[in-house]
Amino acid sequence: MRVVIQRVSQASVQVVGHQKAAIGKGLMILLGIEEADTTEDIDWLCGKIARLRVFPDENGVMNLDVMTTQGELLVVSQFTLYASTRKGNRPSYIKAARPETAIPLYARFLQVLENETQIGVQSGEFGAMMQVALVNDGPVTILIDSKNKE
Repeated sequence: MRVVIQRVSQASVQVVGHQKAAIGKGLMILLGIEEADTTEDIDWLCGKIARLRVFPDENGVMNLDVMTTQGELLVVSQFTLYASTRKGNRPSYIKAARPETAIPLYARFLQVLENETQIGVQSGEFGAMMQVALVNDGPVTILIDSKNKE
């Protein structure tokens, strides 16, 4: 499971021209799921995200997590995080999980993240063509792969 986490001052997602979700200050999380992912990956990753200290304290040091700052959360599924460009110029998505695997894991990720942070998690629409807008604050962008825990 891979995530790209961006600290944002605002972010939103539209589906078919209608706003599906929007947040102010918080974390925009792009989530990629592969066939080998399990609930253990979800639990570890959600805990990591909840405690990730990327918000500035009173001295301007990134020392606070999203819960402490009363930030918001927006999660968007993004299978392209598993793009392979090793051969040719057209990416292959063979490692990305198929919908029958990914949809239940995506739903569980949203639930576990909400439970872990006690913050209402907003989300895009799995499998839909979406337009994502955000203002990256910092900029702060963090990549985490649950297969690289050590």
